[in-house]
Amino acid sequence: MNKEQFQTLLQFFKALADESRLKILGILANQECSVEELAALMQLKEPTVSHHLAKLRELNLVTMRPEGNSRIYQLDSEVLQRISKEIFTTEQLASVIEDVDTEAWESKVLKNYLELEQTSTEVVQRLKEIPASRKKRLVILKWLANKFESGVNYSEHDVNDILKTYHPDYATLRRELVGYHLMQRENGVYWRL
Repeated sequence: MNKEQFQTLLQFFKALADESRLKILGILANQECSVEELAALMQLKEPTVSHHLAKLRELNLVTMRPEGNSRIYQLDSEVLQRISKEIFTTEQLASVIEDVDTEAWESKVLKNYLELEQTSTEVVQRLKEIPASRKKRLVILKWLANKFESGVNYSEHDVNDILKTYHPDYATLRRELVGYHLMQRENGVYWRL
């Protein structure tokens, strides 16, 4: 999403984050109205309605035409549809987080559940405990799955040896890796998916 589209999205949500403006749009979706009519329908003062209409006009969501001494407002459904097509797509909304670290939560889980341990030959990250939360457990299991090479078959003994490096309850971890479909097992042979 480019900067201009992001600003439009932000203005759109700011404008519609007000109950009165939403109701005004709802009324104008059904009929044209003057400020006086909207004020009566909404039970608001005319200057308040004019303020809300000005906010909606900034986004071009409403149009105004003079009629005698009054100004008649209506919803511009084409602009609403254009904004919807251009900005309210799954892809566009997903692109809002381009500058957000989407792995920050996983990094925090790993930091909380892993500790460094000095062995006789090296420093190894070890699992302090197996998380009880399924979501946190999945983060840990994905981390463990990456300790196995893709396309390589492992015996159960090899899997146990690798997992023992990270936590003493290797049997549970082995079952969980298979249960979460991060590894496959057939006839005592394991491989990473």
